[in-house]
Amino acid sequence: MTVVMILCGSAGLSAAVTNAPAPAPLPTPLVPPLSPPCAVPEADIAIPAPLPNVMALLQKHATIHILAIGSSSTFGVGASSLLSNYPTRLGVILDKTLKGADIEIANRGIAGELADTTADRIMSEVALSKPDLVLWQLGTNDALSRVPPEDFETTVRETVRWLKSQDIDVALVGMQYVPRFSLDPAYSAIRRTLRKIAKDENVLYVRRYDAMRFMESVRSNEKIMANDQFHLNDLGYRCMAEHIAHAVIISLFAKPARPANN
Repeated sequence: MTVVMILCGSAGLSAAVTNAPAPAPLPTPLVPPLSPPCAVPEADIAIPAPLPNVMALLQKHATIHILAIGSSSTFGVGASSLLSNYPTRLGVILDKTLKGADIEIANRGIAGELADTTADRIMSEVALSKPDLVLWQLGTNDALSRVPPEDFETTVRETVRWLKSQDIDVALVGMQYVPRFSLDPAYSAIRRTLRKIAKDENVLYVRRYDAMRFMESVRSNEKIMANDQFHLNDLGYRCMAEHIAHAVIISLFAKPARPANN
């Protein structure tokens, strides 16, 4: 990853813009492959949505700033080191996939945080780091804290709309799958609310719960949870990073589906 900062006066900038050749067309990358332990059906990875601001920066060969924010799954509780959390691994995958692009990812995860607290932090983080894409991992702590779904929805929807008004792309990274909470009505209600927000606001939704449930049912010998059976281990974070990278690339480069003939 290389970051170059260039400062120039207005006159020099004007001349450079006038005489500069048009940027080379952006090649369409191959979707990053999933490693065997992390392989899940395409439909269980994400519900794609456009990322217009990131795409515009890619086409201009400009640096892309990504803010990964949320709770323990963003910070990396359960990982053997900070190098094994999902934002660090995601940066490596995107660097390899988006060849020639400069990607900067800031990890701002805080364990145990609820969505309304994260929403307040997002305002401050946007002012500080000016991200082009926000990856917001959320929902699990709100469900376990019994936050009313309507309050959760108001917080998340208003924050998503504010981010979009700032020309910032948004991806909602959904709740984790924990077998002992799979039948919890509060857990299910927050999951439904997240998916509804993503659909209504047309933002990328990473279907983390579905992917983890598939891995648990098909490859139960491949442990993705830490010893506390709640946080992820190194493999879990690796899969999380692979799935988010897959979701981002698909949202950037997949051709829109043709409307069905009536």
